[in-house]
Parts: sequence; C-alpha cells; structure tokens
Amino acid sequence: MKKVIGRPALLKDAPFHYCPGCGHSIIHRLLAEIIEELDIRDRTIGVPPCGCAVLAYNYIDVDMIEAAHGRATAVATGMKRCLPDRIIFAYQGDGDLAAIGTAELIHSANRGEVITSIFVNNGVYGMTGGQMAPTTLVGQRTTTSPMGRSVTNDGPPLKMCEFLSSLEGAAYLARGSVHSAKEIKKTKKYLREAFKAQMENRGFSMVEVLSQCPSNWKLSPVDSGKYIEKTMIPNFPLGVFKDNQTEQS
Repeated sequence: MKKVIGRPALLKDAPFHYCPGCGHSIIHRLLAEIIEELDIRDRTIGVPPCGCAVLAYNYIDVDMIEAAHGRATAVATGMKRCLPDRIIFAYQGDGDLAAIGTAELIHSANRGEVITSIFVNNGVYGMTGGQMAPTTLVGQRTTTSPMGRSVTNDGPPLKMCEFLSSLEGAAYLARGSVHSAKEIKKTKKYLREAFKAQMENRGFSMVEVLSQCPSNWKLSPVDSGKYIEKTMIPNFPLGVFKDNQTEQS
C-alpha cells in the first residue's frame, strides 16, 4: 500500500503540552514539513519568546534560541546580521508581537530585515490566563474585559498585516488560519512563501495565523473552529496582503 502521509522527520517524538484543540500543534507540524521540504534544516534557527510556544524547541528539531518577551524580532535581527546565510524565524503570539514587541516588529519590518515572523493570533493572552490582547475583538469578553472589549476604552483590535503593508521593507505579508483542512493547506502555502522570500533575500516576511484557544475562549475545540470561521475571519480577512515579488513582476 502506498504511503501518502507520515510524520515529518523534524517533528520530535514528544507529546505536545498544548491544550486540546489548540492551533499551535498544527502550526508546528506545518513548519516542520516546510523546513524539511525546502531542505533548510541545517541552517534554520527559530526564536520562540515567552508565551504558549516558549517550549517550541521540544517539538521542532532545529536550532532554537529563546528571546525575552517581545524581543524575538530584535534577537532574530542580530542573529541574521551575524549569520546571514542562516534562515531565521521568530514564532510569536499576539501579546508578544502586537503589544510588548510592537516596536521591535515595526522597525524590523521597516528596515527590511531579512527574517520571517510567524504570528499566532488567538485574540487573547493564552499563557497567562486569557487577558485582553491587542487583537481581541470588539465585544469579546476576556478576564480583563468581562463586559467585552470597548472601542471607547480600548480602541479597535490591531490588524498587523494591514498595518505593516505600508512599510517598504516588508516583502511578504499573509494571513491564514488552521481551523479547517482547506485553510491549513492555504496557510502552509503562505508559510512556504514567507520562507522563500527570506531565502531570496527580499526583505521582511510575516505570516499571521488565526489559531484556536478553546481553554480561554471557553469553547470546545469544534466550536473554536466555528468561532474562527464566523467571528474572527470577518474581522481578520485571510489572504496575501503584500508580495513584492508579484508587485515587481
């Protein structure tokens, strides 16, 4: 019988610590598959800072270095400048990237640093108890917005792909999701293109991934997928927001 799918060689044989239904495990598998398929394992370095994915080095068999909270793109920038032949990716949540790490992200993108950021957006601070994040939707209840996010008090959610699109140094920006097989396939394509943009030395690349957080959303894994489909995607539309290769051609 022909084998059509198997475990990626770069995905370690270790049980995930993530909550049931969390999207991080799917994203980890996609990254392992892409790094293997692009044959860049020996020169790939990941930078996971604080957050749910701080233990990413337990699962993806490539070199990893932890960064302080919010400093992943700064650390990745330094590593890339010292080791320009390496493929460097930061793996960040919405609190890390869009709150404490906003300055590092914006200036890395503006300078066109040749690194890749994987931005996992579940709309809450997953690791620390489900507090309101920069990407929390208007009206969404969290432990620090029990009445729902208010535009008057908190402002609207940040849309990072749209925000970074105006920066000249940004080479590739896309937003995907991992709530369905169809969207997982598209997200894998986006991630591959982001790594290719770095391999071609085109500038900064980022893929935002809408991800389930059943524990903090207080939903089942199945209903979490439906929540992304019906509620998150209308606020965070999917697709490619910038591709300088396409623009140049």
